[in-house]
Amino acid sequence: MKVINTTKAPKAIGPYSQAIEANGLVITSGQLPIDPATGEFAPGGIKEQTRQSLLNAKAILEEAGIGLANVMKTTVFLADMEDFAAMNEVYAEFFNEPFPARSAISVKRLPKDALVEVECIAAK
Repeated sequence: MKVINTTKAPKAIGPYSQAIEANGLVITSGQLPIDPATGEFAPGGIKEQTRQSLLNAKAILEEAGIGLANVMKTTVFLADMEDFAAMNEVYAEFFNEPFPARSAISVKRLPKDALVEVECIAAK
C-alpha cells in the first residue's frame, strides 16, 4: 500500500491518510469542504461546500497521478437530504459520462458540522 498526501487538500484531522493506493485503486478518505489555504470551510452553503469537497478529492487524485475521470464510485454524505438537488447540481460539474457509481446518504452529523463530505474510489 502507498499513502497519498498533498498540501493541495486539507491535512487529515485524525489517524487516517488522505488516500491509499493499492492493487490499481486509489481510495480517498472522506473530504470535508475545508479550503487547504485557510483551514476553514468554504464560505457559503451546500453548493460551495460541495465544490470544495470535490476540489479536495480532485487534488488528492491528481497527486496519485490520476483525475476525476478515473473515479469509479463516490459516496456523498449529506447533513440534510434537502440539500440533495443543490449538491447534485455542483456534482454534475465535476463528472462526465460515463458517470461513476454513487451513493448519497443523509447522516445525523458530519465532522466539524460540515454540510457535505465526499469520498472516492478510483482506478489507476
